[in-house]
Amino acid sequence: MLQQTQVKTVIPYFNKFIKKFKTIEALSKSSENEILKMWEGLGYYRRARNLLACSKILVKKHKSRLPNSIIEVKKLPGVGDYTANALLGLVYDEPRIAIDGNVKRVFSRNLNIKEKNIKFDLLIEKNKKKLFSTKRNADFIEALMEFGALICKPKDPNCLTCCLKKTCKYFKSDNKIRSIRNKMIKNKNFNIFCYINKKKQIALTKNNQISFLKNFNLPEIKEASSFKQDQNWKFLKNYKNSISNLKLNINLYYKFSNKLPPKYNWYSLKSNKEFVPSFTKKILRQVSTLF
Repeated sequence: MLQQTQVKTVIPYFNKFIKKFKTIEALSKSSENEILKMWEGLGYYRRARNLLACSKILVKKHKSRLPNSIIEVKKLPGVGDYTANALLGLVYDEPRIAIDGNVKRVFSRNLNIKEKNIKFDLLIEKNKKKLFSTKRNADFIEALMEFGALICKPKDPNCLTCCLKKTCKYFKSDNKIRSIRNKMIKNKNFNIFCYINKKKQIALTKNNQISFLKNFNLPEIKEASSFKQDQNWKFLKNYKNSISNLKLNINLYYKFSNKLPPKYNWYSLKSNKEFVPSFTKKILRQVSTLF
């Protein structure tokens, strides 16, 4: 849940999640819709699907325990170097470092060298005796992450109160490296077409080509450049939406229809049982104003 999401946002989701799924066996027996419904509003829904897939594999193939081999851990859905190292360190107290943006920044500033010029795996290997001088490896992994998030922050780091300032080359240097990453913002224009009926239902489909919302319930969406005006569609409104580094400019159209298009299903505008992403919920709110 914490991948690409702030702690304060995650906490209520996490507490609700572990209250419902007290064991990995319970999680493995749940449905995708159930997991996604609990994840609703948190975004990056592939994480939820991977978590469910991991639980099923661990129960079926590993007796409900995490493998203690990094090769086996990385075979789990959605698990790469960062997550694998974090898990092995936190669960088995192995001497590992989970290299994320915060940790890279700590090393980069301490050496006053740009991140792109550091081979982090080699750096850790060369300094492993100094780095892993404690048996509290699980605490060390968390400490590095928290240190980067709370002290060695991207903007306005707390250098004066930092416990590493005596050895930190960034703190001592008059020529400090730039460590703030500029997020590349992409602007996209979309036209969204909503089939609705008099029963206050909207037609949704998983058969869409929108990469960041693949396999989710959506109306018909087309990039604005491919749109040709059809008199049967009525313009409802224009609105903005943002997803990660995407800024979306959306024109929303609607058409009353009793006929369901192929590969679509009717979805009640008032229903709260089925999972729909926040992107779709915003569309539902707009369309609801027609009734």
